Amino acid sequence: MNFINLMKVAIKAIANNKFRSFLSMLGIIIGVAAVIVMMAIGQGSKESIRQNIAQMGSNIIMIRPGADKGMGGVKQDPSSMQTLKEEDYEAIKNEAKYVTYVSPEVTSSGQCINGNNNTSSTMYGESTEYLDIKQWEVTSGSVFSDEDIKKAAKVCIVGKTVVDELFPDGQDPIGKTIRFKSIPFRIIGVLKSKGYNSFGMDQDNLIIAPYTTVMKRLTAQTYLSSINCSAITEDMTDDAISELTSILHEQHKIKDDGEDDFTIRSQQEMMETMSSTMDTVTLILVVAAAFSLLVAGIGIMNIMLVSVTERTKEIGLRMSVGARGIDISNQFLIESIIISVTGGILGIALGALLSTGANLLFGLPTSVPMWSIVVSFIVCTIIGIGFGYFPARKAARMDPIEAIRYE
Repeated sequence: MNFINLMKVAIKAIANNKFRSFLSMLGIIIGVAAVIVMMAIGQGSKESIRQNIAQMGSNIIMIRPGADKGMGGVKQDPSSMQTLKEEDYEAIKNEAKYVTYVSPEVTSSGQCINGNNNTSSTMYGESTEYLDIKQWEVTSGSVFSDEDIKKAAKVCIVGKTVVDELFPDGQDPIGKTIRFKSIPFRIIGVLKSKGYNSFGMDQDNLIIAPYTTVMKRLTAQTYLSSINCSAITEDMTDDAISELTSILHEQHKIKDDGEDDFTIRSQQEMMETMSSTMDTVTLILVVAAAFSLLVAGIGIMNIMLVSVTERTKEIGLRMSVGARGIDISNQFLIESIIISVTGGILGIALGALLSTGANLLFGLPTSVPMWSIVVSFIVCTIIGIGFGYFPARKAARMDPIEAIRYE
């Protein structure tokens, strides 16, 4: 019996038991759809994180106080978190050749008030180069000057969320005075909105002021919380890190074999770490979803065994008129593959639809990679062959005479 005839017989057998065939497909449909959705969410989240980090600047370098103890490291003494000074910032600014912009950073969180309106926010004390490092744009007003930094002027630039909360009536905030921890600050600029990032953080809920102002008038500290830098190009990031390490070693009198009292991290490292984490999470979710495919395969094998039993007499008749064991085996294998692959195709379509729905309705970043569709199709074919083999083998080994007599 040729392949075309086998296909016709298999399709006819499936059509004669539509509901049972659909129930056999249902497990495959749900399993493949689950795998596609998990992959789409994982891939979409990873791409979204990459885009957010890239928007902040892929050549950003962050210097933090304290040694790098890694995950689960020993808690450090508070004094070890006060190792970065203004002198370090000045040295980097004057000596670093692989760095284009540098800004010291001091932060303070608290209540921000304007009349009867108030909101919680964070004030970042920075230099004039901070906006260049973070790729922020000012939509109205201006940026504070070096003179403001020298005088520790009480001026600030605010994000859109702060404007919306403190000026709900739509007033122009430029020139208005707000109070942060009871200290008055005059708004001189408003930042362009960036919205929420992949971690669910509101990037517009911030206030930027001269770092000297925050240090002297808010925190009363003599050390820096961190130093942000920008390498000339992304390719020069490693050279910039080496240069910054050398400068800080000299500033802090650290010998080559000594332990650093600072930690340097780049956006590239963050991107690689987050991508690796998302890959692991996606793999776990996909493996969990893939178990439903295993259950679906067992369901197909069970249905095919029932089908073989029900069609015992038909098998005997086919054998009696010349059908070989290989023909009978191929017929049931083709039926199993058709059920599995059809279920896979419907599962892929459902998965793509659910992924799009998750993006439109819940705002989840999703992206269905083409390779996941190809892999799903291959897996469904393998399931059809693997779980259809035993029933097909059982049908092929039947004795024609006993099969015909079967009631």
